Amino acid sequence: MKFSADQDVEASVSHVFAAVSDFDGLARKAMRRGVQVTRLDNLDGPVAGMAWEAVFSFRGKARKLHIELVEVDAPNGLSAKSQTKGLDTRLVLGLVAMSKARTRMSIELELMPQSLAARLLVQSLKLARGTVSKRLKGRLAEFAKLTAESYRHTG
Repeated sequence: MKFSADQDVEASVSHVFAAVSDFDGLARKAMRRGVQVTRLDNLDGPVAGMAWEAVFSFRGKARKLHIELVEVDAPNGLSAKSQTKGLDTRLVLGLVAMSKARTRMSIELELMPQSLAARLLVQSLKLARGTVSKRLKGRLAEFAKLTAESYRHTG
């Protein structure tokens, strides 16, 4: 099952790439939402091979997620894969410069269930596809707004 969304950002492609590859900042945001994030490598990023472990509560259970950066193509985008019990995911984030100060950001998230429980989860997400897509687009829009504001303050 795939989810995708596009969002234009009023910032240069290099600024948007810096924002999406600010993994320490993204980890801090996740921690503020109650997610435990542990860095698993010593690499200076953003480079392929960077990895994290995230522990969070979902549907009343603690879940452990292993995330690895698979490809980095600065400033055009990056891709990552993650695994949790029975569910593999692939995230591809692309950036296209529309002009000097405008970037189109596209995100594609693919869920690949590996167990019966994960298949049931993905099936429930299919039923709520509209809500999940709306939430993804909302988060992307909020990220774009914050990135554009930081670009205006630095430029």
